[in-house]
Amino acid sequence: MSNDLISCLQRHLDKNTKLPLYQQFVDIIKKQITIGILKKGDFLPSEREFTEQLDISRITIRKALAQLENESVIVRTRGYGTYVKGSFEYSLKTLKGFSQQIHIRGQKPNTIWVNKQLIKASPEVAKYLNICSDEDVFMLKRIRYIDDYPVSIEESFVPKTLIDNIDDIQLSLYSFFHSRNIIPMHAKNWVCASMPDEEFKQVMALKELVPVLVIKQQVFDENNNPIEYSINHCRSDMYVFTSEE
Repeated sequence: MSNDLISCLQRHLDKNTKLPLYQQFVDIIKKQITIGILKKGDFLPSEREFTEQLDISRITIRKALAQLENESVIVRTRGYGTYVKGSFEYSLKTLKGFSQQIHIRGQKPNTIWVNKQLIKASPEVAKYLNICSDEDVFMLKRIRYIDDYPVSIEESFVPKTLIDNIDDIQLSLYSFFHSRNIIPMHAKNWVCASMPDEEFKQVMALKELVPVLVIKQQVFDENNNPIEYSINHCRSDMYVFTSEE
């Protein structure tokens, strides 16, 4: 994406016209978004890359980026970089899983498993799964991606009785549930802000302390039995959580 954008700017920026270069830059970026080449969440090259590849001053680049930011076209952060504005709206009301919600929006989900193992339930996990402390539960930890960008680290805890073979769970836990006729029916959610730990900063390539959203969810089946308790640490700049009555 970065190389394609640079090539486009190299072709269309004209130093011989009366229209200022910064305004040409702004117009080209907007057009790339309008025609779908640049999509929300796409990261732009750095100021230095723009300056070196386009052979124009950093002052010009900064002026163009400032205008795009003022017009709410892009977001500039010291920790994440500069990206096309737009957050992934994740519904807390529906019980569609992460992968399904991403597919519905025409984006590409991906999951990298960090760990799938049997552990002893902590008091917190035991409380929300309605089991005894130190009872066996499966812990599923994964990194979530949207269009190849890491957006969250999620831990799910599932009663041991619901999973025969942990390797049967591939991309989606909810697809596994449905394959076993386990139907998620409703959920309780808790949302708070926190500061990222070292693991989160490393996975998300954060250079500074940036708040994250922590989403805790308790999911129930049709018999009102808890089937999952999850703790999801999300990039606050990439998520908007919705809940409609």
